[in-house]
Amino acid sequence: MKYSEATTKARGRPREFDPDKALASALQIFWQHGYEGASMAELTEAMGITKPSLYACFGNKEALFKKALDLYEREKLAYVKTALEAPSGKAVAQKLLEGALDTHCGAKDPQGCLGVISMVACSTEAPSLRDHIIARRASSEAAVVERLERAKAEGDLPDGVDPKALAQCLTTVMQGLSVKAQGGASRDEMQNIVDTFLAIWPGR
Repeated sequence: MKYSEATTKARGRPREFDPDKALASALQIFWQHGYEGASMAELTEAMGITKPSLYACFGNKEALFKKALDLYEREKLAYVKTALEAPSGKAVAQKLLEGALDTHCGAKDPQGCLGVISMVACSTEAPSLRDHIIARRASSEAAVVERLERAKAEGDLPDGVDPKALAQCLTTVMQGLSVKAQGGASRDEMQNIVDTFLAIWPGR
């Protein structure tokens, strides 16, 4: 569905825009600069719309960011659901880490993870948004914990392993990969980190 711009062209006809394309453009700006670093001027320019049209279609900046997060999770983090269906705990970890590498080190998209980038920055301007991001990450981590608990019940993990602690280690490594990617680390360097973590994985 297309929306009409609030401003008009020279002939007085409203300019239409595609909300899906506009949201995808907003995602790229948020991903590159984080929530607080993305200005309204940068967002509206990238989206090809005016500020009134942004408010009319998406709500305020925080609402726009939440919609961008939804898009990010649907398109960029789709590998998570597939990874959780892997046949073993180690295979789950491998697919999650490889998916993170592909996402954080892509040639077309900004480096790093949108959630990590924004969670670190959202402290003064939008503390409630930071809490929202933390809640999303907690939900994702809970799904990993549940999968590793099943792996332990199936004998795939040693008895002495705490699935929750192991899941926290795994997600911490994934977040660390995002930070390193944003800092300019090479794909080979981060692949070595993934290989080392998998080499010490406590199970088959």
